[in-house]
Amino acid sequence: MDVPVVPSVAASSPIAVLRPGPQSIPVVFASPHSGRLYPDELLAATRLDPLSLRRSEDSFVDELFAAAPQHGAPLLSATFPRAWCDANREPWELDQGMFADRLPAWVNTSSARVGAGLGTIARVVASGEAIYRDKLSFADAERRIRTCWQPFHDALAGLIAETRERFGLCLLVDCHSMPSHSQVRSGSRAGDFVLGDAHGTACAPRFTRLVESLLTKRGYTVRRNDPYAGGYVTRHYGRPREGVHALQVEIARELYMDETRIERLPGFPSILRSITGFIADLATRVGAPVEEG
Repeated sequence: MDVPVVPSVAASSPIAVLRPGPQSIPVVFASPHSGRLYPDELLAATRLDPLSLRRSEDSFVDELFAAAPQHGAPLLSATFPRAWCDANREPWELDQGMFADRLPAWVNTSSARVGAGLGTIARVVASGEAIYRDKLSFADAERRIRTCWQPFHDALAGLIAETRERFGLCLLVDCHSMPSHSQVRSGSRAGDFVLGDAHGTACAPRFTRLVESLLTKRGYTVRRNDPYAGGYVTRHYGRPREGVHALQVEIARELYMDETRIERLPGFPSILRSITGFIADLATRVGAPVEEG
């Protein structure tokens, strides 16, 4: 399947939307953590060097899944970095200790993600290093959420609604990458891919099985829900009883990138071809009858 792509991104836009023309399968791909346009304001405020600041990125994931529109599905990507605003969080998960002024009572200051320093406005990068030299104001957070988080979710909700209306259902593939040190509860390596369906609550088992089988046939090791069962995007949008299925897909970074230098490995084109083939396989199969359950 090869269809025209209609890009939708403006200079300094917080999101990029690549649409097929027209959409031919009931699938939406999203990449909330691959943004790498770092605002000067962030670079001036951080205590970290630019390379350290990028540790939280799911670097190049938008490139790995860029073939989605050619196979009939839209791809939504954040262009803003996760260290600036995290689209895979509730809109108001904020750490009071980061702010000079008192946060409103309705802000979620007690989630496990906030406690780990990884709220909507992160306190630390993924490696645990503190991002900021000084405290922020709530107005800073509010501006980022209104201009970054909200446009991403407005676009995602719109794509899901359009897909469900057109096809009667929607499969959201929530695209991420995981560091090479990711381990399952037993302490062993997580594998090449981890599929998160919130333990069966965000996606019908038939779609999880389908994605798992397509990746396994390509020679990858695949685990489910351990150590990543799905974040806010997967759990918020995944409503199988309403015809919306959300599946988080984590790919091991060691397969395609140098995690120290944040650079594509020489083998990147090979992985890109493989992921493109997976997308093509999914496009062929997702409309066909699959085993219920």
